[in-house]
Amino acid sequence: MSKVEIFDPALCCPTGVCGPSVDPELTRVATAIFLLEKKGCDIKRYNLGFEPAIFVEKQAINKILHERGPDSLPVTLVDGKVVKIGAYPSNEELAEWFGLNVEELMVKPKAGLKIDLKPLN
Repeated sequence: MSKVEIFDPALCCPTGVCGPSVDPELTRVATAIFLLEKKGCDIKRYNLGFEPAIFVEKQAINKILHERGPDSLPVTLVDGKVVKIGAYPSNEELAEWFGLNVEELMVKPKAGLKIDLKPLN
């Protein structure tokens, strides 16, 4: 099974899913990572604002940051090799790397509560 590491730019929190206007792409990535972790997949996500040391320690990431700057983030490594720069991996890519069906990375809506509103007389 693959090991996937995603190196995020500096975000306001570990997932970036907070604040008044949430980026839908960050929500998608956070959801996919959550579902992969639940399946026991080896996936890690690092935030430049909270974990800067790993960005220095990982030679490939350090090199990209020195050559292209922080605007090159996010960067994704699969088994230690750079596979994506400047964008998050798609659900299709994540599914392929872990040998899953892409549908496994989508949240299925739960059955809703039925409310029957009747006018008051």
